[in-house]
Amino acid sequence: MGLFNKKKEQTKTCCCGGNCTPEAMAQSETAKSADGIKVLGGGCAKCNALEDAVRAALTELGMDTSIDHVTDFAEIASYGVMTTPALVVDGKVVSYGKVLKKEEAKTIIQKARTFF
Repeated sequence: MGLFNKKKEQTKTCCCGGNCTPEAMAQSETAKSADGIKVLGGGCAKCNALEDAVRAALTELGMDTSIDHVTDFAEIASYGVMTTPALVVDGKVVSYGKVLKKEEAKTIIQKARTFF
């Protein structure tokens, strides 16, 4: 009785839904390894609030660093983030799933930048 033992086709999935090209993967890896600060999120109010808090923290710290706001969900998934908003400092995810206050963002950025 092979009725219930049918094997399902295994499909490989990735962050882009299986439409990866070597060029797209190389571009994604290059973007991830770039220095700087990135806010990952779809552009909602929480993501914008996190960006504002990070901008205020950078001003207090006296750092002149640009903030990139990544809204492409394929690129967000390439960081391994499933809950936004998220904060990436120098290619490393340091916070995800919550809106940081200015003081929290300041502490996290200081810790992340002292290790590099």
